[in-house]
Amino acid sequence: MHSNILLPPLTLRRAVPDDLPGVLTLLADTAEWLHLQGVRQWPRGGFGPERIVPLIEEQVLYLLEGHFGETVATIALDGHADAEFWAQADEPASALYVHKLAVSRAAAGTGLGDALLDWAGGAVAASGLDWLRLDCSKDNPRLQQYYRRRGFRHLRTVDLPHRASGALFQRPAEVRTCVAEGLFRTLDLVDV
Repeated sequence: MHSNILLPPLTLRRAVPDDLPGVLTLLADTAEWLHLQGVRQWPRGGFGPERIVPLIEEQVLYLLEGHFGETVATIALDGHADAEFWAQADEPASALYVHKLAVSRAAAGTGLGDALLDWAGGAVAASGLDWLRLDCSKDNPRLQQYYRRRGFRHLRTVDLPHRASGALFQRPAEVRTCVAEGLFRTLDLVDV
């Protein structure tokens, strides 16, 4: 259930190099929150710039920006299928993959994650591809249930001892589940 908080106008746009500090802070805050929940999805303290700068340079990292320029959420969407997870039988090129989806704690529960997943599905469909895919912690049933409720199907869990992730999910590109319409304006990508 989403809260009834009215959000200010939000803008979805590609991240640029100047956004790096805000993105790193959001990811670190999210990683710490996950850690406090007992989830080891991401490294405690978040990610170093060496993991985020390439996403910005490839122009596959997007951020949802509030009225005052604050980073409210982030998502990466690309065609990079993790070879440790996605096999040739999965037809990796038939999908786009979500990475680094995070919503600020202040905006948690407002449906922004749902809206970003729906936006990503629309981008997949517009690319002429079939699937929106992601992986998440194999030991986080709460997050896995979140994805199931949003139309994702669990394909399998890959258990690699050196990785916390490994639960693989996909949903058809055309699926939309966002129930938060009206809380904020339609997410349209703004090029900067």
